[in-house]
Amino acid sequence: MVVFNGLLKIKICEAVSLKPTAWSLRHAVGPRPQTFLLDPYIALNVDDSRIGQTATKQKTNSPAWHDEFVTDVCNGRKIELAVFHDAPIGYDDFVANCTIQFEELLQNGSRHFEDWVSPAPPRRSGNPVVGSQGKTRWP
Repeated sequence: MVVFNGLLKIKICEAVSLKPTAWSLRHAVGPRPQTFLLDPYIALNVDDSRIGQTATKQKTNSPAWHDEFVTDVCNGRKIELAVFHDAPIGYDDFVANCTIQFEELLQNGSRHFEDWVSPAPPRRSGNPVVGSQGKTRWP
């Protein structure tokens, strides 16, 4: 298994066409749940460590953030992005997630990766986009 060691810079740009889950709609009032707007944010983890979280964007299913996160990574295996709805009552609602393996990023030999990433099936409810750049420290 390939691991990443170095400085990781990630920019979370946007998500499009996020869809509320049935659980997200439990507090919705009115007959039109298809027009329900989320208050989304993205939580960012490297392996099991929380790196950061974007700001919550109010009442949108296509949020734009342009938030950057920089961290040192030691023996990193994966980047995890999870989209949540900032619920007004109780716990925040899970919307979608995706995992990017460092091995996949490092295969092309480039120090830069920019692409749309899709949530893991079966939740095809939005496409968070991530641009990341890893800089390996040389001895």
